[in-house]
Amino acid sequence: MKKHRIDTAHASGEMFRAEKPKPPAHITLPIHAVPCWDSIVCARDYTSWTAVDLEHAANLACCLADLEKLRQEVRREGDIIENARGTPIMNPKHTLIETLSRRSVALSRMLHVHAEATVGESREHKKRNGAQAEVNAVDRDDELLARAH
Repeated sequence: MKKHRIDTAHASGEMFRAEKPKPPAHITLPIHAVPCWDSIVCARDYTSWTAVDLEHAANLACCLADLEKLRQEVRREGDIIENARGTPIMNPKHTLIETLSRRSVALSRMLHVHAEATVGESREHKKRNGAQAEVNAVDRDDELLARAH
């Protein structure tokens, strides 16, 4: 399928009509991974997702959801736990967290949903961050500033 330039009326119409992609029917996406799925597919133009991209996106969504679940478990259990002999050891879930973290970074890059792909190069961030710092430095109680309600 031919892609149209993004600045054309045709492309704008396609984007406007496009629905948010759903996980492929043959992929089981656990309920706890749905918020991650939504974040991932919203990071790109809906019309740009291919079938294999959606399979990888489902994998990334599960990966991110599992990461959060493991983080919560480690917070409850602690970084150091006792093994069967009573010897203090690093919680083995840290190894799983590291593996899933690396996998999520690789999948994000592959799917082009990482920061540089979605918000631009870091040199642009410096300008935006500086502008945000200036906004944050302004006294928010100043009566001359318009407020969002």
